[in-house]
Amino acid sequence: MAKQHKQSSIGYTLGLKQRVHKAGQSPGTFVYTGLSTQPTQLRVVSYDHQHIQESVKDVFPEALAEVQFSPGGYTWVHVTGLQNVVLIKTIAAHYELHPLTVEDILNVSQRPKVESFEEYLFIAFYALLWPEEEAHFDAVQVSVVIGKQFVLLFEDRATHLFDTMRERLFASPQQRLREQGVDYLAYRILDSMMDQSFVILERMGDAIEDTEEQLVSRVSVQESRTLYPRLYEMKRQLLGLRKILWPVRDVMSHLLREETPFIHPFTRVYLRDAYDHSVQAIDALETFRDVLSGLMELYLSRLTHRMNEVMKVLTIIATLFIPITFLASIYGMNFEDMPELHWRWGYPAVLGVMLLTTVGMLWYFRRKKWF
Repeated sequence: MAKQHKQSSIGYTLGLKQRVHKAGQSPGTFVYTGLSTQPTQLRVVSYDHQHIQESVKDVFPEALAEVQFSPGGYTWVHVTGLQNVVLIKTIAAHYELHPLTVEDILNVSQRPKVESFEEYLFIAFYALLWPEEEAHFDAVQVSVVIGKQFVLLFEDRATHLFDTMRERLFASPQQRLREQGVDYLAYRILDSMMDQSFVILERMGDAIEDTEEQLVSRVSVQESRTLYPRLYEMKRQLLGLRKILWPVRDVMSHLLREETPFIHPFTRVYLRDAYDHSVQAIDALETFRDVLSGLMELYLSRLTHRMNEVMKVLTIIATLFIPITFLASIYGMNFEDMPELHWRWGYPAVLGVMLLTTVGMLWYFRRKKWF
């Protein structure tokens, strides 16, 4: 992934830095707030029960002119990369999108949401990715506009999550994607992003389990020092996931309850299943948060326990030397009339008393199970 695309998961979901570009602008101003430098790619797919055509052009009117539209057919406009603001405005003008909708499409730090308009539904969503070379997930805003006979799909960057869906459209006229309306196509788009969230959750779960195994095992002091930064980074990632997945449940619930001509009863059954998936994802997320909080507490308690063990050993050593130091201080005084001063066996006798005192104290500590 290009260096300029790297952001923390919290950065993507809060979008504070991106919103700086909008400071001082009036509502409805078309400004791309993302960091992607990927060239804009446009695909227009026109299909019905029997025919399907695709056009890949840089200019929207040319792409429309290259495909044929049947009276009962459907259109899928797929835009990848939002650098070309002029192209986005052209598509928006053709389908009569509200200026605030276009602003939300270009402002790639939206909270997942759904908005109803007279001629369409607008949905802001996130596609979650985990590149192999990265240690954290990546979030790409995906905007979906559902009309009566069209679906507009805007990706901030290429995710390749919808390539398989496009291939199925071309595979056979008997595909359910070809037989149902654009609302079912939009559902499949949302469902594919929901399925991808479970992939990210699974990888997060594996990372948490690996860290848990290292934490509960006896690791060296040097190895344990790397665990807390790892736990903190996973906590940040779970916070980013939470800011994405919690609003998704509200989006699915709104689509189920909304009385709109853009969602047919056939598709509502599948949206109910997608809603269940969003609840399952949130449950898994909250479980991971609880486990991670427990691991952080366990890590801190292990540090405290290790410190207590060190302090206990040092305290025992200091306690053993207290009587020895006392005896040595007595016989270190320079008085001529000390009884044992000229005694032949005075020195070994004092050493013996010191040794017996030390052994006796160790026996007593051991009996009390202090170590």
